[in-house]
Parts: sequence; structure tokens; C-alpha cells
Amino acid sequence: MAKREKAAKKARNGRSSRRPAGVSLDILTLIGVTLAVGAIVGGNWLEGGEVAALMQVTAFVIVVGGTLGAVLIQTPLRDFLLALSRLSWVFLPPVYPRSALLEKMLGWSRIARRDGLLALEKEVPKEKHPLTQKGLQLLVDGLEPEDIRKVMEVEIDNALAMETRAARVYEAMGGYSPTIGILGAVLGLIHVMNNLSDPAQLGSGIAVAFVATIYGVGFANLLFLPVSNKLKAISVEQVGYDEMVIDGIAMIADGDNPGVIMNTLEGYLD
Repeated sequence: MAKREKAAKKARNGRSSRRPAGVSLDILTLIGVTLAVGAIVGGNWLEGGEVAALMQVTAFVIVVGGTLGAVLIQTPLRDFLLALSRLSWVFLPPVYPRSALLEKMLGWSRIARRDGLLALEKEVPKEKHPLTQKGLQLLVDGLEPEDIRKVMEVEIDNALAMETRAARVYEAMGGYSPTIGILGAVLGLIHVMNNLSDPAQLGSGIAVAFVATIYGVGFANLLFLPVSNKLKAISVEQVGYDEMVIDGIAMIADGDNPGVIMNTLEGYLD
């Protein structure tokens, strides 16, 4: 019993299971970004506008600076830094190969049935995915299947909560950005009203007013909200992979034969 409690405590205190098995370039994201920006810039050009008209440093500073400031007020530093680190996942999402995991589980089940659970100890350092590595270690330590499930499910819940907090940072940016854009528009109009007697100053103020609105709405709907939803989708994929790990490890602990394990885990495959 003491050995089981020690193993469970060690697993609960471990690192997050969110280390990917690999990454792959997301072509759809590249196409989406190119299409979205091209449609806006191209539409402006077709209407006779110039690209330079959309480049307003003042509007950019108001919208981006105001949005970041609002998000920093409501977000703990660790969540903000985590969100920044997850930004690369939009273009290089993690890959969790379920077919390869199924083959691993079948191999481990054959080793366990032939040589016993202790024979899996040599497989532990070979596994790179932290949650799977923990599961193998718990098998070697002799925990019961239900105990293994409890320990690993706590790990999944904690990791899912962490990834959700990262996605919510961008979701909050998407909520604040349009409002800050309107604020920038109001500031531009104030500038216009203060310089009605000087026609030379009216153009820049009006430009800031309208471009700030474009930046606010554009950043929210073309960047912040899509990034948030993309991170949530990746997190769902991660949870599915982790649940497959739990079921496979628990079935090996139960002593199920490879055929039963294969038939069960095949339900996780795309």
C-alpha cells in the first residue's frame, strides 16, 4: 500500500502531459491567413484605395497596446506567458499519432503477458510522452487499474485546465480589441474636432479614426478569436490521445489480451 501511495504521489507531482509527439506544418492556417489578409488588402485596392492608407502607426499603437494592457490586467503572468508559447501551435500544431500509440500498447501488452509487468521497466525511459511514461511507471510499480486511472485522469484534468487558460487569453483579446478600436476612432474624431480650423490636420485624424476601427475588428476576427479556437481544437485532440493512453494502460494492468485491447483502442482512431 505504501508503495502504491508513493507512486501515485509521484505521478500527481509530475510535469504536464502536454508534450507533443511531434509537430507538423498546418497548411490550412497558412492558406487562411493569406486569404484573409489578401481579401482585405485586395478589396481595398479594387475600390481604388492604397495599401499605405491602411498603415497607421497611431491606430496600431492604440489598438494593440490597449488590448494587451487590458488582457494583462486580467491575466496571471504564467497564463500570459503560456499563451505566448502556444502561439506557434497555430502554424505548427502538435501531432499525436494514435495509430503508433495503438501499436505500442499492443507491444507492451504482449511483453506484460509473456514476461510480467516488471519487464516493462526498460520501456519507461524510451517513452517521450510524459503521461504515457507515467502510466508505464505506474504499471511497473504495481498499482491497480482503478488507481492508475485516478492518477492519470487528475493529470489530464490539470493539463486541460492549463491549455484552456491559454486559449482564453486570446479569446479575451478578441473581446477587447473591437472596443479598443472604437476608442481609437473616438480619439481620432476628437483630434478632428480640435483642428476644424486647420484643414491640413483633418485628414490624419479621420484616417486614425477609421483605421483604428478596422484594426480592432480585424485583429479580433482574423487573429485573436481564430487563434483561441485553434488552441481549443488542439486541446480536444490532446485529450482524446491522453484518454486512449489511460484506457490502454489500464487494460494492460487488467491483464487483457492484445486482441481485446486492439478492438477497444481502435475506436480512438480517425
